Amino acid sequence: MKKHQRQKPKKDDAAVTLGDRMNQELVKLLKEKQRELKAAEENRMEEEQRKREERRLKEKKKSFEELLQESDMNWKDFK
Repeated sequence: MKKHQRQKPKKDDAAVTLGDRMNQELVKLLKEKQRELKAAEENRMEEEQRKREERRLKEKKKSFEELLQESDMNWKDFK
């Protein structure tokens, strides 16, 4: 009886990549969309950081009375 040998797939010298198979126009569109999404994410992060900084400064400028009124604790229990 002969043993069955597994055949290894032959590799082409010039491996075809997904980018090679796609239309160049489509590649351009996808790269442009990637840049747009990256820019939008950066803008969102900057805006979020700016808002955090504004809240921090606003909190810093509050008077003791304002902080006391915003507190959830019942301060009468501590008298």
